Amino acid sequence: MFKEDTLKDEVILITGGGSGLGLSMAKKFASLGSDIAVCGRTEEKLEHAAKELSEFGTDVKWYATDVRDYDAIGEMFDFIIKDFGKVTGLVNNAAGNFLSASEDLSPGGFKTVVDIVLHGSFNCTHHFGNYLIDSEAEGNILNIVTTYAEDAGSAFVLPSACGKAGVLAMTRSLAFEWAEYGIRLNAIAPGPFPTEGAWTRLFPDKKFEQKYLDKIPAGRYGEHDELANLAAFLMSDMAPYITGECVTIDGGEKLSGGQFNFIDSMMDRKKLKAMFKMMKGK
Repeated sequence: MFKEDTLKDEVILITGGGSGLGLSMAKKFASLGSDIAVCGRTEEKLEHAAKELSEFGTDVKWYATDVRDYDAIGEMFDFIIKDFGKVTGLVNNAAGNFLSASEDLSPGGFKTVVDIVLHGSFNCTHHFGNYLIDSEAEGNILNIVTTYAEDAGSAFVLPSACGKAGVLAMTRSLAFEWAEYGIRLNAIAPGPFPTEGAWTRLFPDKKFEQKYLDKIPAGRYGEHDELANLAAFLMSDMAPYITGECVTIDGGEKLSGGQFNFIDSMMDRKKLKAMFKMMKGK
């Protein structure tokens, strides 16, 4: 249903766009005609991503920025506007996560994830929203949340669950508040889409991964292009009347309960906690 010019004249910023799902979405947007800005903390990843994205023939630039730094995000938007002349879309994709028994969480560990997920999404959204309002321009914001951001929550990923729930609440709150400015906000709640970074942190061995796969009704993991297609649709003018919505894409996995609850049945709590500590040391 997409054409090569579906996102022509768009300038979309993807946070955490140097790898994983962020890069996959950036590639899809670029293939549909959008100019692309990607940001993240690792210059090497961003440089490599920009090289891959340049193959689509649209303008691509990268910015080494920590989404937790509100002032740095403001400076980044100034650079993007100077480089591209405008910004029309934002995808809040940057995130952090790790497995831990909640009683063993350190305040620093909890804060780090919530700062990236919730504060980082707010920082980018606030700057972008004010830019659009001041410019009297319309725009789209897409937030990548999780299937456990509402309803069941999930064991062993408490900081992520709290942060993503906050992002989902922000999505719906601002979708109402900013609708009069022509700003749409939506969210995608992905289930299991394997990425090199997240996968190694969340699945310590093949036994755990197989147990997780067994609970997915569709019997498989998601393909990156499937999520990227959904993101492109929500960011395009094919979805002008959709706002405040959270679309789940998980092969039915959410229907089985909290995403990581199954881990509790794998071994007793003492062994489980020891395994989590060993994973942190890697």
